[in-house]
Amino acid sequence: MSNKKKTTAPTTETPSVSEKIYDFCSKKTMILVIAVCVILALVAGIIIRGVNLAIEFKGGTMLTYSYTGDLDLNKIESETKNIVGVPVTARAGESLDSDGWQVTLSFTSEEGLTADRQFELTESLNAVFPENQLELFDSSDVSPSSGREFLLKCLLAMVIAAILIIIYIAIRFKKIGGWSAGICSIFALCHDLVTALAASILFGFEFNANIVAVILTILGYSINNTIVIYDRIRENRGLYPKASLNELINMGCSQSLRRSIRTSVTTIGTMIIVSIVVFISGYNSLLSFSVPLIFGLISGTYSSLFVAPVTWSWWKGKDSKKD
Repeated sequence: MSNKKKTTAPTTETPSVSEKIYDFCSKKTMILVIAVCVILALVAGIIIRGVNLAIEFKGGTMLTYSYTGDLDLNKIESETKNIVGVPVTARAGESLDSDGWQVTLSFTSEEGLTADRQFELTESLNAVFPENQLELFDSSDVSPSSGREFLLKCLLAMVIAAILIIIYIAIRFKKIGGWSAGICSIFALCHDLVTALAASILFGFEFNANIVAVILTILGYSINNTIVIYDRIRENRGLYPKASLNELINMGCSQSLRRSIRTSVTTIGTMIIVSIVVFISGYNSLLSFSVPLIFGLISGTYSSLFVAPVTWSWWKGKDSKKD
């Protein structure tokens, strides 16, 4: 007699995998509470701090000075504010035209500064900073209409991108309910963007081109994570056709958990290091990019594992109850 045992493919309804399966789909209340807290943080930031629009969105004047030695940006901001009467933002950097350094002062102004006012400002600053030898290099007035047009184009691009993402997910994952999955992924993206905006406002950063770059970066990062998890769910549907959607979601998220954490720790850790270096170096203008991005990346990791798939589970559960 042969000692060979006959093997058959597993037909159990509950999938058996080597990874530990976590019950992500039971966290609906937690996800709702966190989403509400994020929205409240954004509203509180707007009420307490207000939205500080950058000069390119509300119009104003930009003055660029060449200088020598070490310049205290906080001090020149306060001194210029005392002269022009409005808040001033100072950004320093190496000149592209020479080996020297330049500082750009930007502030809101309805009619700009006349040549006489620019001369008076330069003289006043040189009296306060005689060792820096400030010399006016360039001056320009910024129209708010160009900034608004830029912002509207960015919003239009995001709306078009959201529609294309929904269509792409609907086609690629049509066997597991693609349309609802696509809409839930956009909901998760909105969660991430609100988180980044709330962090930006609470930290008192300007809403400038850096914030727009943060939004676009988060869009790409978060949707990529979500699609990876959806792909896991689709693969598991083929391996375990009798498993329920909640089982497939729990399995897919559990299988992607380690990969998501490792990727996020590497990316977020890098941005934290960048933020520390920028803060120590005094280039605080870059913090308006790195700090909101850190919060957006954290939210993107969380929303890809919880918000998008669990919201999708809730949606499909409501549909099944109606049927």
